[in-house]
Amino acid sequence: MQGRYEVNGRERFDDGWTVPGVKDEAPAPLKTTVTDEIAKSILSRNTSPDIPFSVSLNPYRGCEHGCIYCFARPTHAYLGLSPGLDFESRLYAKVNAADLLRRELARPGYVPENIAIGVNTDAYQPCERERRLTREVLEVLGECNHPYGLITKSSLIERDIDLIAPMAEKGLACAAITLTTLDGEISRTLEPRAAAPARRLRAIRTLTEAGIPVSVSVAPIIPFITEPEIERILEAAKDAGAVGAHYTVLRMPWEVNPLFQQWLHAHFPDRAQRVMNRIRDMRGGKDYDSDFSKRMTGEGIWADLIRQRFTKAIKRLGLDGYMGRFHKLDGSQFKRPLVVPKTIVKPTSAAAAQMDLF
Repeated sequence: MQGRYEVNGRERFDDGWTVPGVKDEAPAPLKTTVTDEIAKSILSRNTSPDIPFSVSLNPYRGCEHGCIYCFARPTHAYLGLSPGLDFESRLYAKVNAADLLRRELARPGYVPENIAIGVNTDAYQPCERERRLTREVLEVLGECNHPYGLITKSSLIERDIDLIAPMAEKGLACAAITLTTLDGEISRTLEPRAAAPARRLRAIRTLTEAGIPVSVSVAPIIPFITEPEIERILEAAKDAGAVGAHYTVLRMPWEVNPLFQQWLHAHFPDRAQRVMNRIRDMRGGKDYDSDFSKRMTGEGIWADLIRQRFTKAIKRLGLDGYMGRFHKLDGSQFKRPLVVPKTIVKPTSAAAAQMDLF
């Protein structure tokens, strides 16, 4: 398919970067390709104690948003691709996602658990405007009264308010908008093809006005870059209508580490060493610690200070209901799908079959 910014590439969409006065308004040029994938399964399960869900769904592999800090980048290496530019530009669309979901929900032994949508890669990244795989998934979940939560940094989620709002009214849906920074110039380099910060705030307002409970995910918190904004981000989210908040500190697993450090030295050479020193202070002297009890929030005095600041701010603002929102979704209304596809097309090539392993 055509590159993202070619003349006939995509429908026009307001991602908030055409605001006068914002430096470097034009999107960073990037030619993307989206390959159809016939997936073997669609629901992923985990037993991690530090995240509020055990079931997730990702309609895509790779993400056009290009966030330099994305913890999912190393997954592209499993496909023999680069966690750098390939992760941002060589995407895979699980075209049978909705059919797989129907089959899963129709299984006699299936027990409904809240599904988190858009965890590894954003379910509302730009290619969703054409592919509409996320919308198809929401249609299935709506038909079955199955609870779900959405997490995104795209205002494209507003397109699906007609599906999400009725589910939210029944206590079956909620959303979280990731807001890393309020600074447009930092955001443009840090997460170059995601919606502008002001546009995400407007999305929070729009969803809230439609009756959808929205939390803000302040993630990742980067020392000396986005960390000074913690309280301002939470205040802006509260003003926009958010009802809960959550945070993580920067995680740099595997290939994310050199990619982030390259970005850091390119855009903040004057404070790069300070940033890395503080990160290591929060990671037991290492660049990253994958221990479940530490990977999301870090450890030590600086991690404790961030936690204290965040906790005090959300209590003051009344945003301390993040975890409860997702867990309070009601699974008792679940009903099995009325229509179930009889067969699922199998991959026709060795390469496609290999993809099913991931």
